Amino acid sequence: MPGTFQLSLAPQQLWQAINPWTFNQQGAQFGFINIDLGQTARPDVEQAVLDQVGSYGRQLGHIGEALEVLLNHIKPEELTKAERDTLSVFRGDIARVRQVKQAMPASAKTGN
Repeated sequence: MPGTFQLSLAPQQLWQAINPWTFNQQGAQFGFINIDLGQTARPDVEQAVLDQVGSYGRQLGHIGEALEVLLNHIKPEELTKAERDTLSVFRGDIARVRQVKQAMPASAKTGN
């Protein structure tokens, strides 16, 4: 008999630790995608803002764009070196976000 072909798609041992104390944690979800909104006194408000205003990424994007407008109207010479460095890092982050957005295929781009 020629060589035997064996294929195993499962691990040798299959186990899962189950901790019943974590079943009722706020934000816990059992499914394919788990999203933890963190600790909040009003999770209903958090969810309504996400549904009606936009994702955290979209909200941060709008804040970044608004700050960039304001930064274009300040006098950098009146800032300390540490403050100018902080703003440079921020501008670099905004530029990298812009690059990521531009690199996305047109089909993946929605809104801002």
